[in-house]
Amino acid sequence: MEYNILFFTHSGAMKFSRKAKSMDINIELMPVPRVLSSNCSISARIRYDKDIENLIDDEIEKIFISENSENRLIYEAE
Repeated sequence: MEYNILFFTHSGAMKFSRKAKSMDINIELMPVPRVLSSNCSISARIRYDKDIENLIDDEIEKIFISENSENRLIYEAE
């Protein structure tokens, strides 16, 4: 599965990147796609076939799953 992950802060994205790499998850940091948010921030694109709940932490604002060229919101921080 492919996910787009949005973060509250740049430092949160960097922490998540280190965490993902330590778990051998291929990650690409990039600007947030305009279709997902108007905020000028950083996001991550990952491929992950396990339970995404294992990756959620306080740094993550939203998670979208990419299916058939569409993004569906599957997690939003409270």
